[in-house]
Amino acid sequence: MSRKTERYPVTESNSLWQIYKTVPFWKVMKNFIFIQLARYMPFLKVKNWIYRTFLKMKVGDDTAVALMVMMDIMFPERISIGRNTIIGYNTTILAHEYLIKEYRLGDVNIGDEVMIGANTTILPGVTIGDGAIVSASTLVYRDVPAGAFVGGNPMVVIKEPIKNEER
Repeated sequence: MSRKTERYPVTESNSLWQIYKTVPFWKVMKNFIFIQLARYMPFLKVKNWIYRTFLKMKVGDDTAVALMVMMDIMFPERISIGRNTIIGYNTTILAHEYLIKEYRLGDVNIGDEVMIGANTTILPGVTIGDGAIVSASTLVYRDVPAGAFVGGNPMVVIKEPIKNEER
């Protein structure tokens, strides 16, 4: 399973120098302020309200986003987190990546009842299936099947999901 991203070539200097051709300056400023507020917010209901209201993210009921989680500052609306999911301390969730000759955008979809360990980085275009577990400090660079346990850098499947006939 590979990442699903849209690719946009650039012809001038590297793509980060062209950031405000990609996303409006004032959108980045607004997102920066609300993401920083949410990073330090100790009240989960208020944090989820900030994500939904000001950043246009989809965040399911009873989802807990820990302290210092860094959501994508340019395209947070491309992040969707399911119900009753935990996102661990200091995790970074990206919906964009700026490269030398191009930039890429991709939706990040995190399912219901997913556990993301601390200090994880999730790259654009990734889907993490329902009930998956991602260990701490993992680089999630491709899709994670529902019910799987993954970890590491590079990410590997530690435990395959249980098939219905095995239950």
